[in-house]
Amino acid sequence: MKRTTKPSDARSDSAFLSRLVDSAGFNSVAASGISIVLGLIFGFIVILFIDATSAANGMGDLLTYGFSSLKQVAKVLYKTAPLLMTGLAVGFAFRAGLFNIGATGQYTVGAFFALYVAILWHFPWWAATLVAMVAGTLWGSIPGLFKAYFNVNEVITSIMFNWIALFLCNLIFLNNQAMWTNSSDSSRSIGLAFVNPSALLPTLGLDVALDSPYANIGIFIAILVAVVVFIVLEKTTFGYEVKACGLNKNAGVYAGIKAKRNIVLSMMIAGGLAGIGGALSHLAGTVNYTISANTLLPMGFNGIPVALLAFSHPLGIIASALLIGFLQVGGEAMQPEFSSEMVNIILSVIIYFSAFSLIMRNLVKRMTPKSRKKAAAGPSDPASKGVDA
Repeated sequence: MKRTTKPSDARSDSAFLSRLVDSAGFNSVAASGISIVLGLIFGFIVILFIDATSAANGMGDLLTYGFSSLKQVAKVLYKTAPLLMTGLAVGFAFRAGLFNIGATGQYTVGAFFALYVAILWHFPWWAATLVAMVAGTLWGSIPGLFKAYFNVNEVITSIMFNWIALFLCNLIFLNNQAMWTNSSDSSRSIGLAFVNPSALLPTLGLDVALDSPYANIGIFIAILVAVVVFIVLEKTTFGYEVKACGLNKNAGVYAGIKAKRNIVLSMMIAGGLAGIGGALSHLAGTVNYTISANTLLPMGFNGIPVALLAFSHPLGIIASALLIGFLQVGGEAMQPEFSSEMVNIILSVIIYFSAFSLIMRNLVKRMTPKSRKKAAAGPSDPASKGVDA
């Protein structure tokens, strides 16, 4: 029996699609997609100028290498976990109206103290991760306190504390010989597998299934934290207060919201998230803490484009972290024809366009059916509404 489509069904389907296209979520996703595509196009143009004969292969490797094998998938997930956490650290602060450019310092202290208690005190992985979270929380509270009670811009204090974190961790590291690889090399921490295997993140057999030393439960922890952050922001009174102060601090204070408390708590939570990211990266057993006198760990800064691409939405940050982790792994396949900086150029362009997120979102919004109808209708006629002209 042939089913006939009722006009009312067609109208309801059309109305649903219209509402979907006009929704803020669709506009945000579309704006992020435009930023990514523009970044990739610009990167391809740069590659053409460097080596036109290898440009197509290089871009193909960038876009396919991340899922070319299970081993590469494991590496993408390994890189995504700390990216996701630092993206949440930046994004949570953004929702509170704060720019947490100090995520790299909070990430550094989290990574260092996770290794410190794991190597010197033989803490298991879960306890070391909690220590990393506490370290990041305390480090994030300092810019929050200065912002809330002394009105010192959080960008200034957090940048300063990035370097303070680096030099403090270096100082403690150099004065604890038990953390060194050996007595003649004080520049790199000793491997956790040699001194405390219980501090390594569990693999639950994923390392065998994916045939990779990078496989562990870090990505699942990061996704779980992202879901918790989403619930806090969207389903709790505290989350509502955070977003209200972020949109308009004065209006929030007028409504009875304690803005100073929310600023401090937001920066503390952001710092704790970045600290967990440091633990997930360094407790995997694939990277050591390495002394550097003039270079900050880049992971905290990489969280900025992750948050921008997702418009600071916790669930969107999961997708953007996966994308950037995927591109970072794909960039390894472009070598030696193209340098590793090529991926950084592409990511920088994506960041650049993401920084104009509001412009991008408004551009997409003007292209939606609702906006086109308003533009076609022209300015409203006061007389048609019964109002004297």
